Amino acid sequence: MYTFIVILILVVCVLLALVVLVQNSKGGGLAANFSAPTQVMGVRQTADFLEKATWWLAVILVVLCLAATVSIPHHNNGNALNTEVTSGGADPVQAASPIATSVPTADQQ
Repeated sequence: MYTFIVILILVVCVLLALVVLVQNSKGGGLAANFSAPTQVMGVRQTADFLEKATWWLAVILVVLCLAATVSIPHHNNGNALNTEVTSGGADPVQAASPIATSVPTADQQ
């Protein structure tokens, strides 16, 4: 589930970047190309659509980020170490000391 949400986040990010790049703060961008009065979608409608698309994609991105945070897989690897040390299962000093290895002497060979 987490991987699916992350993939959706990436898709929304790419779409949001494209929509923002198409816009122009001075009224240009994609809206400037449709200035003919006979167009069904004129300059104002295109700018409104791009602004609404930006807001919707931003809201979807925030919701997906919150959903990803909730669905992060949790691994309890750190708790096993804490349980072992607190329960007295192993002495930390002995576990950390090096193991003596026997080296054969000339008499044993």
